Amino acid sequence: QVQLVESGGGLVQPGGSLRLSCAASGRTFSDYNMGWFRQTPGKEREFVAAIGWSVSRTLYADSVKGRFTISRDNAKNTVYLQMNSLKPEDTAVYYCAAETVPGQGYDSWGQGTQVTVSS
Repeated sequence: QVQLVESGGGLVQPGGSLRLSCAASGRTFSDYNMGWFRQTPGKEREFVAAIGWSVSRTLYADSVKGRFTISRDNAKNTVYLQMNSLKPEDTAVYYCAAETVPGQGYDSWGQGTQVTVSS
């Protein structure tokens, strides 16, 4: 497992933007598939976006496609989630996750960062 620390959450008005960051420990970060998930009270955690160890491979939930962009900087052991055109329904705790063994599922999770979209 690896340690993941998210940052960048906060309060933003509808239509605004935020960029979340997730810093990872470990010497083999470039080998990990990385993902972002979110959760609101009373609901299950839902998938938002993922990026493979090869940065050309990305995947998005339909609800964020065209508004969110996932990226990674392997030199900094960091994955990002650029969120544009934010909506109130994007309000949630956002979690970063790592799949350290390809195909075995996400096995490491951050503590989460709160994103609130409200006027």
